[in-house]
Amino acid sequence: MSDDAVRLSTVGQVLRRRWRALLILVVVGAGVGAGASLVLSPGYETTASVLLQGPRQADELLTQAQVATSSVVLDRAGAALGLRETGTDLQKKVSASVAQGNVVAITADGDSPQNAQQLADQVANEFVKYSTQLLANSADTSAQLAQEQREALRQQVAQTNQRILDLSRSVQDGQTVEGVQVRTELQGLRTSLEQAMNNLNAADAATGAGNMVVMGPSEKPTSAAAPTLPQLAGGGAILFFLIGVLGYLFGSRTDRRLRSETEIGAALGAPVLASVDVPESGEREPAAGVRGVLRRITGSDRPWNLPEVPVSADDASRELRYRRVFARLGADRDGVLRLLVLVAAGDGAARRAAEQFAKVAHSERVRVQLTVTEVVVAAGVQPTVPDGTDGVLVVLSLGTRSAWELVAVAEACADAGHEVLGAVLTRQVRVTGKPRRAPAAAGPPQVPVDRDVMAGSP
Repeated sequence: MSDDAVRLSTVGQVLRRRWRALLILVVVGAGVGAGASLVLSPGYETTASVLLQGPRQADELLTQAQVATSSVVLDRAGAALGLRETGTDLQKKVSASVAQGNVVAITADGDSPQNAQQLADQVANEFVKYSTQLLANSADTSAQLAQEQREALRQQVAQTNQRILDLSRSVQDGQTVEGVQVRTELQGLRTSLEQAMNNLNAADAATGAGNMVVMGPSEKPTSAAAPTLPQLAGGGAILFFLIGVLGYLFGSRTDRRLRSETEIGAALGAPVLASVDVPESGEREPAAGVRGVLRRITGSDRPWNLPEVPVSADDASRELRYRRVFARLGADRDGVLRLLVLVAAGDGAARRAAEQFAKVAHSERVRVQLTVTEVVVAAGVQPTVPDGTDGVLVVLSLGTRSAWELVAVAEACADAGHEVLGAVLTRQVRVTGKPRRAPAAAGPPQVPVDRDVMAGSP
């Protein structure tokens, strides 16, 4: 796993080199959000309020809110509106909550503003009717008892008032013992009278506690309630875009493929002789499977986190780099460099570089016996190298192989009796325009290169 910090330049590199893949993710995310709107978007929403008169406890208000969304109330509302949905189905569209001031707020949503308004008003009316019926049925059995209790309380109040009046007339002026006793009894009677009045008021309030009233028709909505289809589509596009960027950044940090020349040389046990740029081929290689096609369409067939490489001026400049590689390798005793070039199967840029090595080797300036061989390099697969005594030059694209894969190549070469002389790293570049050769008359005169010097020089 890479320990490099994620910088804004890295994010910009992701946007530049993976914009097609990110664009596809944005389109897919917008489609997913639009599809989710069919389930998550409530459509049009409005609220009707019902006032519960009289003192109410918090638990009682919560019970009334549950009654407002019960299947009985919703069944009646659906039947009154001529809907084909049952009360259970309408529970997904209707909700009730307790507001301040003994108010039950009934919220309903619908496909249109008119449907939402009609459903909210009808549910509120049916709720009031049903609650009134419940209170009326329960009050029939206790109405007579409550009336008798109120009459008893009124008689008690009247008797207490008469007793206070009689005592007041019998009290004489002065601080006699009888006067003090009378005043004490009067104070007790006043306390009894206050308690009776409080009980009477409570009984009257309980009588009118069942009154409910709808606080006017609900307001007709003018716009769809959040989250709307554009909001969900935009949110899905942004979410998938962020997931794509974070996925590329996380994949870069967990990628085990080597991108450093020092690490590649250490894994092969040989020095890195050169890094060459390979122009893109005009013919696209056939993609393998659906995954390969998707990678080709989204532009993900090449690593995005490789540093940009300046393109060589012309073909002559590229050939010069290949000749310098032969010069660094040296030659055998007879002045001929016998070399086996290994290329990983499926590495198009490395294969084109090997072909260029073969062209340079067949020229008159370099005495090289070169053989190009493709080997299968993959995790869990032991590569096979043909036998021989030639030196090996490994040509591979930068950032395509892990350390263990390169170690397996080095072990396969040792097992076949080859010595890994070095490695050449290739980087595929896009050349604008047609590659050209440097004109013969341009620049300083070309110095002929001696074949023996090139083949045997260090």
